[in-house]
Amino acid sequence: MDLRKRIQKQRIQQGLERILPSYARIPLVLLVIINLIVYEGTQFLMLHAKHWDLALPLDARIPFRPVWIVIYIVAYLQWVVGYVLIARESRAHCNRVLAGEIIAKLICMLFFIALPTQIERPVVEGSGVFAALTRLIFAADLPGNLFPSIHCLESWICFRGAIGMKRVPRWYAPAMLVLTLLVFASTVLVKQHVLVDIPAGVLVAEVGLLLSDKLRAGRLLDQLEVTRLRRRGGEA
Repeated sequence: MDLRKRIQKQRIQQGLERILPSYARIPLVLLVIINLIVYEGTQFLMLHAKHWDLALPLDARIPFRPVWIVIYIVAYLQWVVGYVLIARESRAHCNRVLAGEIIAKLICMLFFIALPTQIERPVVEGSGVFAALTRLIFAADLPGNLFPSIHCLESWICFRGAIGMKRVPRWYAPAMLVLTLLVFASTVLVKQHVLVDIPAGVLVAEVGLLLSDKLRAGRLLDQLEVTRLRRRGGEA
């Protein structure tokens, strides 16, 4: 490899490292895999099981507002930004929060198997953009695996991970909290969840973070990175 190509490759690697540190890549990939297993895998596993509707009388009084599908979808962007910034904060912070997230998802899996839930969705009327987006979400996402709400869990983890971060502006954590509360509201206003799913998602997230601290689970993610670097060094 000539000097010019070597310098170009080094600059690309440095740019990627600034965007997403290498120590965070394996934990994030692991998180995505676990999320697929927990959410999609249990949907398939419990497809023919009896499902429970945990709606409260108050849920029936909450109006269906398709315009809130915008906030529901914006949550996905919140997660991408939130996890990238958590990863960039520091190795210790990244591994602590991601380990808590993984533990929380595994707890969700137990609920999805032991207590399969479902929701009765309304008919989406109209031809506007919000109605179209709502129909798209309804078609892409089965009305199950509601309790605890992973949508709320993810947004809460992003907010909790923002607390105490030094490499973000001071307004970032409060903004994350406001957006998270809006996401909570969107889940019931577009009838993707019922009310009890929201506190359940928050509680499971908090338990995951607590267990991550108590068990020092972030060290396991550290070990994955050490193993990767050793193998890379052996191949060099």
